[in-house]
Amino acid sequence: MMIFFKERLALLSVPKTGTTAFQAALRDRADLVISDPPELKHAPLYRYNRWIRPMYEKVCGAELEVAAVMREPVSWLGSWYRYRQRPALDGQPNSTKDVSFEDFLNACCKGKPPAYANVGSQAKFLEAQPNGCKVSHLFRYEDRNALKTFLEQRLDTELHLERKNVSPAADLPLSPEAGARLRRKRAAEFELYQSIPVR
Repeated sequence: MMIFFKERLALLSVPKTGTTAFQAALRDRADLVISDPPELKHAPLYRYNRWIRPMYEKVCGAELEVAAVMREPVSWLGSWYRYRQRPALDGQPNSTKDVSFEDFLNACCKGKPPAYANVGSQAKFLEAQPNGCKVSHLFRYEDRNALKTFLEQRLDTELHLERKNVSPAADLPLSPEAGARLRRKRAAEFELYQSIPVR
């Protein structure tokens, strides 16, 4: 997460959406950078609303707009699956080493997924709060230039991005049946993604 106070902007770091590259490029430009631990770096909107927003509102009398990135849901889950294939997780409950991609997706659809499929929800991460706190500027991961242009204009700076924290490539076949089940069980993810305008 990064805060740009003068510009009244907060940029959330949704996991597996490429925001680490933006954080690296803007670290020196931001007023507040939370890069560790992951629970705070990747604080969802409800956590921002509870802890960060009140700090600026009560101390500075300022309300910040919130920007975030969302990835196409199958691609997002594929990135999680590949990330959890890495050798460092061999033998751990959250390793997907001996799990097929379809089994991983099916596990993600369970009410209480096993550790290897417990990756959360982008829709829940970005969910508007009862007090009106919401994401004002939501961008598609697949439209990286839209976010880059937005930040360059909003922050009056030029960005030079490098690829960071990229999951290894892998072929992830998906049957029509598994894809349909995923869309049915995680409908909120697909609905939110489809609502994001292509810029």
